[in-house]
Amino acid sequence: MNAFRQHWLTWSVLTLGFAFLYVPILILMIYSFNESKLASVWSGFSFKWYGALFRDRDMLNAAWLSLKLAFFTATGAVVLGTLASLVMTRMRHFRSRTLFGALITAPLVMPEVILGLSLLLLFVSMGNVLNGLGIGQFQPKGVLSLWIAHVTFTLAFVTVVISSRMSELDKSLEEAAMDLGANRVKVFFQITLPIIAPALVSGWLLAFTLSLDDVVISSFVSGPGSTTLPIKVFSSVRLGLNPKINALATIMVTIVALVAVIGWWWMRREERRRQRDMQLAMQDNG
Repeated sequence: MNAFRQHWLTWSVLTLGFAFLYVPILILMIYSFNESKLASVWSGFSFKWYGALFRDRDMLNAAWLSLKLAFFTATGAVVLGTLASLVMTRMRHFRSRTLFGALITAPLVMPEVILGLSLLLLFVSMGNVLNGLGIGQFQPKGVLSLWIAHVTFTLAFVTVVISSRMSELDKSLEEAAMDLGANRVKVFFQITLPIIAPALVSGWLLAFTLSLDDVVISSFVSGPGSTTLPIKVFSSVRLGLNPKINALATIMVTIVALVAVIGWWWMRREERRRQRDMQLAMQDNG
């Protein structure tokens, strides 16, 4: 009887938790098909707000910019995060490894307002120096500034994910490959990289989501021609809730859910393949 009560309590708490998280999103998606101009009053089923959304060029341009920015941010953060993880987990003789790790993960605990203001001052100083030297025309507020800022604050999250996976990696596999004549570069691409691939995908998805969702840092470094989707939505909501926002949110939730499902399926397939290869290797050694 006690086991039944515990089981019932566990599922009740789990259900309430998921309902608290996802019921508001579900309501938003339902009201995206509302015919009324009032976003909170249901008056009939209609697709007209999706049509109005696809006719809004400013909103679509902001969405396309955010998607491109999130893609390149996630890619850059994964590359730099992998290098940082190698330094923290493989370079044993690096004396400043602890300080290096603390500096890499500092954005995790730093308020985004402070980080955004610091980056803006950095970009303004860079623009003054580069423009004074005649080396191009660097814009303190633009797409390049947005990309650098997003990579800066997503790098910490990606590094934590990848370094935790690399710290659990059996180093004897890499040492055995080097004993057989492989150099460090070949060992990394043929041994280390396939094993940590699920962590790379997880870090990429996390960085993509964080970049796509950021408002505070983007508001400091975005310019007239580089308005991201969250800033556009935030500006629109302050003037009143437009039903087009519900339609846009439904599309974005669907896209993110599809990407997450595909990433989960790929990581699960790779994990099964890795376990199967380990079992075959143990049988061959036996």
